Amino acid sequence: MQSSLVLGSPPPLSDLIDAGDAALFLDFDGTLVALASGPDAIRPLADLSDRLAALAQRLDGRLALVSGRGIADIEGHIGALNVAVAGSHGSDIRGADGEQLGRGATQLPKEIEQALRQFAGEVGADYEHKPHGGALHYRGNQQLGPKVHAFARALAADYGWAVQTGKCVAELVAKDANKGGAVTLLMDTPTFAGSRPIFIGDDVTDEAGFRACRGLGGDGILVGGSAETRENTDANYHLTNVAAVHAWLEL
Repeated sequence: MQSSLVLGSPPPLSDLIDAGDAALFLDFDGTLVALASGPDAIRPLADLSDRLAALAQRLDGRLALVSGRGIADIEGHIGALNVAVAGSHGSDIRGADGEQLGRGATQLPKEIEQALRQFAGEVGADYEHKPHGGALHYRGNQQLGPKVHAFARALAADYGWAVQTGKCVAELVAKDANKGGAVTLLMDTPTFAGSRPIFIGDDVTDEAGFRACRGLGGDGILVGGSAETRENTDANYHLTNVAAVHAWLEL
């Protein structure tokens, strides 16, 4: 873990590109787009997909989105992606050419979805259906947090699934789904192999991405976060907010 006393700004992206071996792995919510009251209320940059494709060209294709959202959900907000992408916390991965990577994602069992929907209705949480998971959001009523997380953990244990936690959300995903695994798989492809991986993210689910990148000789860049968060992260650099990420990426 790093200390907030040494968590400084990353070197300029242009310097990393000039070095010739940088690869970027980018979280979506809270990193490329500001968090909103709900998953569908976000307001991405205009032409964000095109901007990311242009950035990928500067990196010779070594750019990937790694998000808790499903791939179709991301594309529904910013348009078709022409870069590598790992959706659903790394359980659904494809290359820039659209080719599926890995063994493919596991669908959420109907019994889990029914239980999540029923619980959300009973306590007043918001349920979000995902192709390969199901999420309980409580941003509008943060007092529900302990109850939501306790229910999610118990349900996951009953079915052998896992819980990914984030800012006012608990999500059930397949047990082997995490962002670090997505980074490792993509780094084994010809496009990314041998590069210096850099993961940018804002939430606890991104810590696996930070660890994977640093284990491969790269870096993690934490976006935002409290002083406590910055003292307990595997990132080694810091950017203050989404606007700072856009500036650093030169979008």
